[in-house]
Amino acid sequence: MEKGGKELKVSAIKNGTVLDHIPASQLFKVISILGLKDCRNQITFGMNLDSKLLGKKAIIKVADRFFEETEINKVALVAPEAKINIIKNFEVVEKKVLRVPDEIVGIVKCANPKCITNHQPVPTKFSTAYENSELKLRCHYCEKNTSSDNLKIITEN
Repeated sequence: MEKGGKELKVSAIKNGTVLDHIPASQLFKVISILGLKDCRNQITFGMNLDSKLLGKKAIIKVADRFFEETEINKVALVAPEAKINIIKNFEVVEKKVLRVPDEIVGIVKCANPKCITNHQPVPTKFSTAYENSELKLRCHYCEKNTSSDNLKIITEN
């Protein structure tokens, strides 16, 4: 690809997943959420790339890995407008924009220390809403609202 006389090289992947339009500040959160630090697959990422939409964006390419819906829902919580491209034989076979689901089960920890989900083996359950364009999660059990700044993603590790 030529741009202003300089060649930009980003290696193509034969099969795998590309997450694009991640807010640059969220790159390492996304890497953590997806458990990529322990992944043996080839991973390419870029940060602070110019973006008309975000100002600065990040991108992650993971060879030979396709993510489950629960993993993608976790990413949507911290990068709700990110785009995901599924690559097969060097071709984009599926494209979608991440969206925060209306209901989130077992992904986020409730911020209320007294909530039953923090004391009993009960999966967390939240409804999602936007208030002044900020994501809010409302706990199904204790009805406490959690803002996107205070989200604690549940990891298996």
